[in-house]
Amino acid sequence: MMNSLQQEILDLKKKKNAVILAHNYQVKEIQEIADFVGDSLGLSYQAQSTNADIILFCGVHFMAETAKIVNPSRKVLLPDMDAGCSLAESCPAAELAAYKERHPGIYVVSYINCTAEVKALSDVIVTSGNAEKIVRQVPADKEILFAPDQNLGEWVIQRTGRAMKTWQGNCYVHIEFTHESIVRIRQEHPDAPLVAHPECTRAVRMLADEVCSTEKMIDYCRNHAAKQFIIITEEGMLHRLRREIPDKEFIAGPTQRCSCAECKYMKMNTLEKVLSALQEESPELTMKSELREKAHIPLQRMLEWSRN
Repeated sequence: MMNSLQQEILDLKKKKNAVILAHNYQVKEIQEIADFVGDSLGLSYQAQSTNADIILFCGVHFMAETAKIVNPSRKVLLPDMDAGCSLAESCPAAELAAYKERHPGIYVVSYINCTAEVKALSDVIVTSGNAEKIVRQVPADKEILFAPDQNLGEWVIQRTGRAMKTWQGNCYVHIEFTHESIVRIRQEHPDAPLVAHPECTRAVRMLADEVCSTEKMIDYCRNHAAKQFIIITEEGMLHRLRREIPDKEFIAGPTQRCSCAECKYMKMNTLEKVLSALQEESPELTMKSELREKAHIPLQRMLEWSRN
């Protein structure tokens, strides 16, 4: 059952010809009213196929930027413009530009969880779902810098055997999972497959039955014979898993300090802010055309290589 605030948002969304996109890590109440729930890139490209005048992106700042990069003619709203990302912030564009100057010829592979300015400095963008495939296609004579997530980069090195330098960045949520906390939950549920996001540390990944992106978690859990799973990523993902696979049980992997892991930035978006954004058509994410065009090039290259 929708509450009155959710219904008011849905009515206004229809009136204003808007589309609501919600990342997998958003709160349950926002996921319930979204037209699409998924990862940042998938949501951005789903929006391209709609006739909406307004894209309301319930996620964090770099995700709304990505939506604008691939949808330049649409008005893109972010319920809380202060919803940042520790991973994106760990790689300032000025520092990456300076690194490139010190290492001429370096080939920059950047995780999509980065700012538009960093994307504009990159040669190709990857997601956690396609990083392995994209890195395998980088010319063998190129020295690679993988930015900004060190843990995802290390996982790709393990998968591909390709030597890469890695930027020393991370997601503060995923590094809160520890080897000790995951060993404990495995002991409590010995028959439940453990599914972890590659942004987790190696000490956690080595305990997992499957390491994959949030989107691939859906297929893995749906197709696996098990009826119970331990999920090692931001707790919002469990809302989607429980909604799409209601006949199975999903257990939140604990961190060292709590029973589940919440991203404080993702949770800055609320139903009240979603309604206000639609009412005021603000805050709006804007971007200079020169930056958008530069940032679009490595995104487009990723899409082309993904088809190979």
